[in-house]
Amino acid sequence: MRYQMKLKLTHDEVRVLVFALNELRNTLIAENRYTDPVDEILARLIA
Repeated sequence: MRYQMKLKLTHDEVRVLVFALNELRNTLIAENRYTDPVDEILARLIA
């Protein structure tokens, strides 16, 4: 089952969230782990 959620975020909140997700993505890459879920969220935030 897939849930969909919408959040209203300020520009600063989006910036912090993108930074944190990018840090998580970098950590996952360094550990040779799967990054697709993080990539999907980042793509939605940036679009």
